[in-house]
Amino acid sequence: AFFPGNLSDHAVPNAFMFINKWTQLPDILGPLVRTIRALPELEREPGLKAYIDSQFGGVENCLKTILTDFYRHAFDGSGASNFFDAGSCIDGRLTSAWNWCQQLPKKPYYAVFKLAGFQSFDTGF
Repeated sequence: AFFPGNLSDHAVPNAFMFINKWTQLPDILGPLVRTIRALPELEREPGLKAYIDSQFGGVENCLKTILTDFYRHAFDGSGASNFFDAGSCIDGRLTSAWNWCQQLPKKPYYAVFKLAGFQSFDTGF
């Protein structure tokens, strides 16, 4: 539910910035959803299946690894210089989610995103 108090947060100085935060969700979630949806297709290729099996113990474990990491870090308040600048409500969570996006190339499953066709977080969903 919308609470006007969110607009008093100095990290979200006006309503347009607040609305813009919501429009970023597809850019963040799109590549994640595409990668998850691509896992069964990747498993059908023997070489890719062997890679996923050797690195993650199978597609299901790969999926769990990706989602566990996303849910653990994409909403943890990270990404801002301090707790107060992280923002409240959606602003703070999007700061964390964008921080997770920035860390993706360092994740053990980054190659799976690339194999699923990932190019960037700035694409249409």
